[in-house]
Amino acid sequence: MADQLNKVENNLISRTDNYNETSPNGNYNPTFADGQLSFIGHDVETIPQELIQDYCNITKRLDLSFNRLMSVAGLEHFKFLKELILDNNELSDDVTFPYLKELHTLTLNKNSLTNLNSLIEKLAQKFPNLTYLSLLGNQACPNQLSSSEKDDEDYQRYRYYVLFKLPKLKFLDSTQVQASEVAEAKRIGPFMVVVRPKDSDSEEAPSLPESPKYSPLPADLTQEEGKDHQGTFGKSKYMYYGRHSEGNRFIRNKDL
Repeated sequence: MADQLNKVENNLISRTDNYNETSPNGNYNPTFADGQLSFIGHDVETIPQELIQDYCNITKRLDLSFNRLMSVAGLEHFKFLKELILDNNELSDDVTFPYLKELHTLTLNKNSLTNLNSLIEKLAQKFPNLTYLSLLGNQACPNQLSSSEKDDEDYQRYRYYVLFKLPKLKFLDSTQVQASEVAEAKRIGPFMVVVRPKDSDSEEAPSLPESPKYSPLPADLTQEEGKDHQGTFGKSKYMYYGRHSEGNRFIRNKDL
């Protein structure tokens, strides 16, 4: 079996030398050795069909970093893949992953992933034996690499949630998972889920109708020729001389 793989590898190496002449863009120049396939920095948006056809059955470690990948279509053909590196691409929340049973290492650093809940659900379903995961540089990973407004507490809550959903992880974002973290994730992980507000929630509240003006005076006194009533100043013709009159506190001229 080893001899057959070596023969296939040697054939692919010789064929790779000719791809720069046959490929229209001259971009197909992978590096393959000992089950490790690298196709780095070619600005492709999808995985090239040549790469899939030539290497899918013999690749255990695939590095597609520093491209412009917006899709991982074709990845389902890499049945024996154990490690996958997709750093510095343009993968977003609508990315669809294939089911890869043997995959244990996945790095998605510096992509365009924002919805952590959706992403973790996908990873849990598609990669059942995932033990190493890194999401640094994505908005879905709340640390200072993704936003200056995030702090250590935000990141720790994120770790508890991810570890709750992916309990087999041994490393998360290049940091080893501690036993104390696993225990705490089991206890509070379900409550660390990030709820994204709906678009309608962020809209401005409708303005309330203006309250009608109220006056305790009769209508015929508050309006005159269509104008609001204005206060007046003058001398009253009446004076109250009762026992409890407030006016009794004042001295009149005739009392002097």
